[in-house]
Amino acid sequence: MTETLYSELPTQRTTAFDPPAELGLLRERAPISRMRFPDGHLGWLVTSYELAREVHADRRFSSRAELQHSPRTVGGKPVTQRPPAKPGMFIAMDAPDHTRYRKLLTGQFTVRRMNQLMPRIEQIVAEHLAGLRASGSPADLVAGFALPVPSMVICELLGVPYDERESFQRDTAKLLSLDSTMEEVMAAFERLEEFVLQLTRRKHVEPGDDMLSGLVATGELTDSEVANMGLLLLVAGHETTANMLGLGTLLLLQRPDQLAALRADPSLMDNAVEEMMRYLSIIQFGTLRTALEDVEVGGVVVKAGESVSISVSAANRDPARFERPDEFDVRRPASGHLGFGHGVHQCLGQQLARIEMRVGFSALFREFPDLRLAVPAEDVKLRTDMAIYGVHELPVEFS
Repeated sequence: MTETLYSELPTQRTTAFDPPAELGLLRERAPISRMRFPDGHLGWLVTSYELAREVHADRRFSSRAELQHSPRTVGGKPVTQRPPAKPGMFIAMDAPDHTRYRKLLTGQFTVRRMNQLMPRIEQIVAEHLAGLRASGSPADLVAGFALPVPSMVICELLGVPYDERESFQRDTAKLLSLDSTMEEVMAAFERLEEFVLQLTRRKHVEPGDDMLSGLVATGELTDSEVANMGLLLLVAGHETTANMLGLGTLLLLQRPDQLAALRADPSLMDNAVEEMMRYLSIIQFGTLRTALEDVEVGGVVVKAGESVSISVSAANRDPARFERPDEFDVRRPASGHLGFGHGVHQCLGQQLARIEMRVGFSALFREFPDLRLAVPAEDVKLRTDMAIYGVHELPVEFS
């Protein structure tokens, strides 16, 4: 229970779809283990489903930025201690600040509100599939479909001009690249922050039927707060879903029996999306919490000030929770996975992501019944160099 592991979280994969094998071995031996973080901090790594849920749900563990020790490096160097989160950056805050900001957004992301968006999402998907066909075979599914669909959806929802997507997508990639230097990361963040701040200021004089305009209209937030909330949603709202669409398509093309089951019974798609969230778990470094006081977890005491890295990918493959966890099965009742997190910080936009994936995958395989890889599977360029896993490109062919 107290063995010290690597200086960095294991991230080396042996297959395109499975988490690092060391994580599974560790989960069997010691579901909470000592880990020395890259900055020298001696903290903990959680790999079991039960303990992952427990730490996520325990208010004695903090999400505050200034308390965290990161398990990832930036440009090969440890992440130094961060300052407190800027106003509006609610994912790196605890109550009451987190509660106040999140409450202002909760009504925007209800199941009912997201379902109202479905016709527009279906239209966006259809337009991009038509564009894909018009461009001809072969094509890159990431550039032509997986990335632009969630990008356009989140832009319309927030009120961000879609024609400015190249700049914010480029800077987002810099933020998430494991090869970026700290200087490059900070410069990209500052450009994104300024981009959304200027847009927020324009909403005062040119309001629209969008989320940024709605936040400005409340009168409860400064422009900086609105901009930082919008920045979080913009980055998370296109990168995560885009990579699920890309990697999920590769997975289905590599599992023809599962794809055949979906085609035979389209009602399985809802469940298939949940199973993909469980099976793929694209957030490479999981989530991070720091103990505010001494807390017993899994038979050990996590002392106040110690950071805990939670491996969502390992937890979602825990055989104590999921039968045959290393098999992808669209018929599996996959509810309860941690792909969207757990507790008060559970993903705010999860219903939107679900709809985008259900609509996207269903339409893709309906419109392109003979969709296939244009290159050998082993030649697909995987995002092992990014904090959010997926595929950089997905060359496909179709008739």
